[in-house]
Amino acid sequence: MDWCMPLLILLLMGRHGLCQQEEVCSKSLINSCDDCIKSGPYCAWCQALNFTKAGEQDAVRCNTRANLIRRGCKENEIISPLNKLNIAKDDPLSASENGQVVQMRPQKIDLDLRPGLPVSFNVSFKAAEGHPVDLYYLMDLSYSMKDDLANVKVLGTDLFAALRKITNHARIGFGAFVDKTVLPYTNTNKEKLLKPCDENDQQCQAAFGYRHVLSLTPNKNDFEAEVKKQFISGNLDSPEGSLDAMMQAAVCEDKIGWNSNSTRLIVLTTDAGFHMAGDGKLAGILEPNDEQCHMENNLYVKSTEMDYPSVGQLATQLEKNRIQTIFAVTQNVESVYKELSKMIPKSEVGVLSSDSKNVVELIEKAYNALSSKVTITHDSLPENVRVVYRPICSHGEKSENQGVCDQVRVGDEVSVIFEITVTADLCMENKFFTISPRGIKDTLTVTINTTCKCQCDTAGPIGDPHPHCNNSGSISCGICRCNKGHVGQFCNCKIGDKDEHTLRASCQKDNGTECEGRGDCVCGRCECHNTDSGSQYYGPYCECDDDHCEKFQNQQCGGKGKCKCGKCDCNPGFEGSACQCKTSDEACRTINNSVCNGRGSCKCNQCECRGGYQRPHCLECPGCTDPCQTKVNCIECLGFESGPFKKNCSEACKTISSKIVEKFTFTSKECKQKDSEGCWMTFKLVQLVGEDNYEAEIRKQRECPPPPNFIAIIGGSIAAVALIGILLLMLIKLLLYMKDLKEFKKFENEKKKSKWAEVRHHSELFVQTEIAVTHFRLVSLDSDCVVVLVSC
Repeated sequence: MDWCMPLLILLLMGRHGLCQQEEVCSKSLINSCDDCIKSGPYCAWCQALNFTKAGEQDAVRCNTRANLIRRGCKENEIISPLNKLNIAKDDPLSASENGQVVQMRPQKIDLDLRPGLPVSFNVSFKAAEGHPVDLYYLMDLSYSMKDDLANVKVLGTDLFAALRKITNHARIGFGAFVDKTVLPYTNTNKEKLLKPCDENDQQCQAAFGYRHVLSLTPNKNDFEAEVKKQFISGNLDSPEGSLDAMMQAAVCEDKIGWNSNSTRLIVLTTDAGFHMAGDGKLAGILEPNDEQCHMENNLYVKSTEMDYPSVGQLATQLEKNRIQTIFAVTQNVESVYKELSKMIPKSEVGVLSSDSKNVVELIEKAYNALSSKVTITHDSLPENVRVVYRPICSHGEKSENQGVCDQVRVGDEVSVIFEITVTADLCMENKFFTISPRGIKDTLTVTINTTCKCQCDTAGPIGDPHPHCNNSGSISCGICRCNKGHVGQFCNCKIGDKDEHTLRASCQKDNGTECEGRGDCVCGRCECHNTDSGSQYYGPYCECDDDHCEKFQNQQCGGKGKCKCGKCDCNPGFEGSACQCKTSDEACRTINNSVCNGRGSCKCNQCECRGGYQRPHCLECPGCTDPCQTKVNCIECLGFESGPFKKNCSEACKTISSKIVEKFTFTSKECKQKDSEGCWMTFKLVQLVGEDNYEAEIRKQRECPPPPNFIAIIGGSIAAVALIGILLLMLIKLLLYMKDLKEFKKFENEKKKSKWAEVRHHSELFVQTEIAVTHFRLVSLDSDCVVVLVSC
């Protein structure tokens, strides 16, 4: 069997191939053989009983194979699981007359892996002659494709002839598309929906999105008959609903009639661009494409309800259903579909002539291009599993493109080989994934299990007491597993009725790690391990060692001291955290021969200042409070015997020496502060050696404000009150005057109204008198009487 040699090489690599690179084994937090195996692919475990020395922890059993042998562990006592590979199914590459072919081998592999340790195996691929081909011709039937449809109607004979050159098992189907039958893509006028073409075109079918016309058939007459029944349609905008059509053709497997064993091709012919996800918003279509089949009576019924698919959705479904795509497009949109082809695996672009006469030649050329490239990929890869492909193409050359071989020819005697490396990073059980060439049904199923437990040789029956464990525990992979009530590396501590948790807690510093991870908790006390250098950890919690102190010039404690519990104990004449300095205070001395002005300590011939004072000599303190403010009470009591410290001035202000002067001699800044009596004191301060030692010069005279003039204050207050009273009286008088004025004006108005009424009354009486006199005159004239006129 031709797989025996690769398998043998693989097993040898699993055992010895690790020497080709540096072996590193992390030994942190190792408590058992299982922990060791999980910690890294290069870690091995020694199960010899007496492998550990006094004070050593069991973690020293975990190391690389070479280091364990160097420490005296025998080869047969070392546990280091290797990868195992089993080829469960390996049918030979072949082709049969009924169309059943095997183009890839093996078909099933079972892997038992150690986490982190890679395993490699080969997969062979050979393109078989006579492999079945299903071709689905998907045509744009918008009005601009009118001339092309006429040529496609007589295409059947030539198309089948071209497919016969490839295989005797060819089938062809037909589908058509335009666009969604809603605005703004299609005129929704009822008459235009029924006949979207020009008025002069008698043969025009109603607007539609996608229509499946003919399922895949080996009969060219059926193809030509159905295509001849097709007529042109129309829409409004330039891009078409081609992605809608391709999605339905890909997912409606039963409707199209795809053969599970065939090479599947979709040939898309169009002269326009395409709508994609998001364009549906223009028509108020917000529901995303669900990538499901929605065909009823051979029509896509969700065209006006769902948005166009995205390019990513379409690419996923085409790859999932093993469909290869040929874009047969006119030159004006060639660049658009070439960009689309980059995002859709196993696709080619060809340029149609203006009337599609060259479509057969285009399909033949594109198919050859697709079949000459083999791209191997995987699906359903579990988490924490890595796969790397290294192709060895025909004639032995290695491809730079991972997982891809070009210039593969159908019928080549030499198969294409892919070297596949699989690594499982974590423990897992019964996980699997598939490997397959894109667009081809052949698959390799890889099942993964991991070895995360040690298969140890036990000393005696499992669970039996063993003398190595003081007959209080059993041996497991060379270490003791204590019975209940016993603890310790050799089960030599009997805890009886004590709570083991409480005992272990007493070995933890500040509720941290037990014995700082440097020892074993035995009966509530830490038994410390040895360090890597052979010395021993020490301290109540094994917190100390003498191997890890600060280094200077690559020497621990600079070679001028001893390391004690992580800190350097320097030899006489040296100091510093790494004994890197000679003991000297020369650079710390000031002009007054003090060290750091008494405000710091001299370490490594440099001042380490306290309280915010700054180097080099701790002279200035930019962040400190101004002493002019903090010493004002002491200045008042020392200079004028007043203020809060008057009674205990000598005690409260003992750090300040003062003198009263008429004129200052100090060059420091002048301070001016108010005392408790409101007087302004003027003084100067000079800081002496130390943090709170001052010398003060206090000016003899204070600037006190004159006492207040009580007579003027009282007189002014009375005058002010009187003035305010007068102003208030004047204001009240003004308000009363304004009110009286208002009332007087109201009275005048009422008076005027009264006079008018009196005049009107007299006028009315006069008129009535005149009327009466006139009547009297008339009566007198009638009776020829003498009239006596009476005037009012």
